[in-house]
Parts: sequence; C-alpha cells; structure tokens
Amino acid sequence: MRTAIRFSGIATLALAALAGPRLAAADQPLFDVSVLAGACANCHGTDGRSAGSIPTIAGRPEAILKQQLLAFKSDTPPAGTTVMGRLAKGYSDEQISALANHFSQISKSPAPQEVAKQ
Repeated sequence: MRTAIRFSGIATLALAALAGPRLAAADQPLFDVSVLAGACANCHGTDGRSAGSIPTIAGRPEAILKQQLLAFKSDTPPAGTTVMGRLAKGYSDEQISALANHFSQISKSPAPQEVAKQ
C-alpha cells in the first residue's frame, strides 16, 4: 500500500512538473519575429526599408500590413502577385500578425547615425 501511495505522489509531481513549463510557454510565441523578418530583407531591404522599386514596409500601419499579408496568403492573392503569395503561405496567422507589428514599429527613414555610416 505504501508503495502505491509513494508512486502516486511521485507520478503527480512528475505530471505537475511537465505541465508547468507547457502552460508558461503557451503565453509566449514559439518563434522570434526578427528571424522571420530576415526573409523580408531579401526584397524589402534591411529593416523593411527598400532602396529600389519594391515597396518599403517599415513604418506602414500594422493593420494594412496584416491585411496585405493575409491577402497574399489567401487562395486568391492580389493580381500581379509574384513571390509574396508563396512566401505568405508559409506563415501562420500569428506569425503574420507579429510581422505586421514588427515592421509597423520601425521608422520609415533610418536614424541619423545609420545614414552617417553609409
């Protein structure tokens, strides 16, 4: 009987230990948005500031960025969509929201010290 009670107590502690980290982790994203944003730099420039004909995404309103990314991800992306439709399909809705928030927080123009380095 004592062995059964002792085993039951140990099993309960083990289950609690396993459940604890999962509950805490549920509140945190399972990705680093800055790593996801690195893929955007290939076309939209460092920190979303494009130097070419591809649109700058830094400093754009979060709601618009999210709406556009979801449109690219949809089964009927905007006409003329090239690579964005394929890229956006690889992100979850949570990742799209995080990317939209990330780029909306970046200034459209670089800080003076960044310009001086160029």
